[in-house]
Amino acid sequence: MANIPPKLQDESSEYAPGKLVRSSSSDIDHPNMSLRTMVLVGKTGTGKSSSGNTILGRKAFKSATSSISVTGECRKETGEVSGRKIIMVDTPGLFDTVLSEEELREELSKCINMTSPGPHAIILTIELGPFTREDLQTVEKIRAVFGKEADKYTIILFTHGDHLTGGMGIDGYVKRRANDELRQVIQQCGRRYHVFDNTKMNDRLQVVDFLDKVEEMVVRNGGECYTNSVYKDVEKRLREKEEELRKHHKQNLEDQKLKLESKFREEKRKLENLKVSGEEKERKK
Repeated sequence: MANIPPKLQDESSEYAPGKLVRSSSSDIDHPNMSLRTMVLVGKTGTGKSSSGNTILGRKAFKSATSSISVTGECRKETGEVSGRKIIMVDTPGLFDTVLSEEELREELSKCINMTSPGPHAIILTIELGPFTREDLQTVEKIRAVFGKEADKYTIILFTHGDHLTGGMGIDGYVKRRANDELRQVIQQCGRRYHVFDNTKMNDRLQVVDFLDKVEEMVVRNGGECYTNSVYKDVEKRLREKEEELRKHHKQNLEDQKLKLESKFREEKRKLENLKVSGEEKERKK
């Protein structure tokens, strides 16, 4: 493992509770804050779907505490939270190590289509507890797909916050419990992290605090959404496919029109022949 960063100190975290910059109601109503697109990523069983539900304040996504993915495909839900309009995309077990690159790319293209032109925030869910080699491999796979440039758009969301006991907060947990691999992931993501207790969906303060951190990140990124060559390539293919379907549909309509015109002329010809035949019979009488 290359260049392990120094230990994170509680007081050094930009997002320590005492240093949290809150948005005023006037800020929330600002046009630049009217819409935020977010995509949930992480290993199956870390609480991606539950976290999406907690943010939206309703059971929008199917969730279960299991290592088996219950999110069969990318799904998009929308909502308004604390004056913010949110587009939330939940990914299935996209980044589980058992998926092939081809399967990953295919499902990712659907995700990209849902978040086009790109998400303002990539929410990396990590369950509190031992950060295993499999966890690290999942994170590495995410970075391989999105690219290192996605780091500045990523915020870590620790789940199972109810496991924090003895008055320990998330900063204390990172300082005392995080191993070197997890510390490096935190460092890569600009030391942006938060914790959710998804058993307390009605605790909206944890959501407001999280969205404030997301907003702070968005402001630092100039309000721009994340995109890279993968997004651009898939978007280009989607546009080309849409244009191809449009042309195909137009051609089908023209073909149908020609067939109808041909059928109409044929029916007209038959009627005219019947008319002529009838007139000839009348003359012979």
